[in-house]
Amino acid sequence: MSFRKLILISALFSLSTAFGQNDSIAIRKFFDEALIRGKSYEDLRSLCKGIGARLSGSAQAQMAVEWGKRKMEAYGFDQIYLQPIMVPHWERGNKEVAWMQSGNGEVIPIDILALGGSIGTNGTLKAEVVEFKSLDDLKKASKASVQGKIVFLNQAMNPADIVTFKAYGGCYSIRGQGAVESSKLGAVGVVIRSLALPEDHFPHTGSMYYEEAVAKIPAGALSTISSNELSKALAKGKVTLILEMDCRDFPDEPSFNVMGELKGSEKPEEIITIGGHLDSWDAGEGAHDDGAGIIHCLEALRILKTTGVKPKHTIRVVFFMNEENGNKGGINYAEWAKKENQKHIAAVESDRGGFSPDGFECDGKESYIQLIKSFAPLLKPYDLHHFEAGYGGVDISPLKKSYEGIPLFGFVPDSQRYFDFHHAASDVFESVNKRELELGCASMAAFVYLLDKSL
Repeated sequence: MSFRKLILISALFSLSTAFGQNDSIAIRKFFDEALIRGKSYEDLRSLCKGIGARLSGSAQAQMAVEWGKRKMEAYGFDQIYLQPIMVPHWERGNKEVAWMQSGNGEVIPIDILALGGSIGTNGTLKAEVVEFKSLDDLKKASKASVQGKIVFLNQAMNPADIVTFKAYGGCYSIRGQGAVESSKLGAVGVVIRSLALPEDHFPHTGSMYYEEAVAKIPAGALSTISSNELSKALAKGKVTLILEMDCRDFPDEPSFNVMGELKGSEKPEEIITIGGHLDSWDAGEGAHDDGAGIIHCLEALRILKTTGVKPKHTIRVVFFMNEENGNKGGINYAEWAKKENQKHIAAVESDRGGFSPDGFECDGKESYIQLIKSFAPLLKPYDLHHFEAGYGGVDISPLKKSYEGIPLFGFVPDSQRYFDFHHAASDVFESVNKRELELGCASMAAFVYLLDKSL
């Protein structure tokens, strides 16, 4: 055995023995508090049903800021404050409508949502449809085959990918770049197959982008069932798509990140940030994306305070605004923290839904990955087993630019059902299981507790 391996084994043994019976008892208390006396489910109900969808720049988003501040005040956190930011303001307008018309003249309604940031159709848009199975196939097409038509990007998420986020990443480009690449070839519009795994009638929205030098065209998402129907019709012959979308941009609006803290007892100047994003898309109630995430972090801080934990470092919970269509909250938070000469030592994010917790991932040096693996023995009784290298989250990612080498950690729940609800009208309070949400909150409290002790 090499000397290097001996050193690594010795370091891991030291980490594993650094936690004792008191830590095990503390973690048990966290789970008891969450499962027996927890506030998470009713807090999520209040956010989803009392306020609803929270798209940046909307009145609902502003109400959510006030809701977050009141919650933190009610739980008696040491310091609560708002960080001013400017955010994009895009509105969907009147409900989108679409039909497909085959060669025999029959008109069939199909499910559609405008993609976030899309321009409207300025009345009814009617054009022939041309189908491509991927963005790469579109890029290889001739201009003559696309000119004056509506492009249909019909790339499905790969059902063979066990981690559904990998399947999502595999076809994200049709949503993000579809309008630009279609417009370059003279298309008058683009519709995509929703980035979703189930076959249902819920179209899934999400951000898309334009390039300054490329003409803007309307962009929408079809439900998976409507995508299948359109593809089958195209296999039989020419199909015309008729759609109307009323969406538009407005000037940026003032908003806020919402922050609350438990002050550190030994190193209060050193900050561990935990958080998720307060904004959501406008189709549902933002229950999984990311209502559950901010509730995980709010409830974790409440649990630590209620059970009498005195953290070494300052634990700051942040409800970030505008993750969905700009990440202005995350970017401005990192820049503000650096400008204020704050000392940030780690950050944890929850933005993968309110499903049963599996563990945590680390975007950081190998030593930090080994650190979270050392947590496994204490967390195994709670079925937390996933401690690996991976991704932290969109909101906390800008901290890497402000703080070189900072470790970022991401909460990892079971991913199998997430893309049933992601960015769709089905993402409502009723889609979140109470016990799974509570387990996620306790898991976040336990992880932050161990992280705080270890850094």
